[in-house]
Amino acid sequence: MGELTEKIKGNTNEAIGNLKQQSGDPETRAEGRQQEQKGEAQQFKGEIEGELGNDI
Repeated sequence: MGELTEKIKGNTNEAIGNLKQQSGDPETRAEGRQQEQKGEAQQFKGEIEGELGNDI
């Protein structure tokens, strides 16, 4: 179950990050890049959890 949860969180953070990157404010764009990277990391964590059978 952790795999699915992490992937959903990752997708959400990536989507929000992408939206923030469309802003005219440089600070918000930077925040969006960070949030997108966080989402990518969560996606990766979910994939690893799936491979290991949620043993981590």
